[in-house]
Amino acid sequence: MKKRLFYLVFPIITLILEILPYGAVCNFKMPDKTIRKTFSYFDLVPYGYANFAPLLTAIITCAILALLAVYLFADKPRILRATKVLVCISAVLSLCPLLYGINNYSIVGALITVSLIAELILLFTTAKQPNKF
Repeated sequence: MKKRLFYLVFPIITLILEILPYGAVCNFKMPDKTIRKTFSYFDLVPYGYANFAPLLTAIITCAILALLAVYLFADKPRILRATKVLVCISAVLSLCPLLYGINNYSIVGALITVSLIAELILLFTTAKQPNKF
């Protein structure tokens, strides 16, 4: 169980970074200038301005944390497989603001992506599971 407790470190770091109000970016264009505002990943303002990826990433991160907490007590390989899939989806979704341009991506957003990829690498390198479904 102590070994599996380490699986919770990166999702907790990711969740803390997502709560900070510097992750999601919205650029508001005015006639003479552009105003750049940053929001928490859980804030609905970016979602309302068609930047859906931060909120979805935050929700999936909460699901990842819950699944890993369950896996901590119940050593079920199916839970770990589901967690790996969710971490992959969340890592890809965290990169989606780059589709709008580099101006819509923040350093905190990059740290969130790095944290999710680190969790994915940790899960794939240390978790032993059978190949059968």
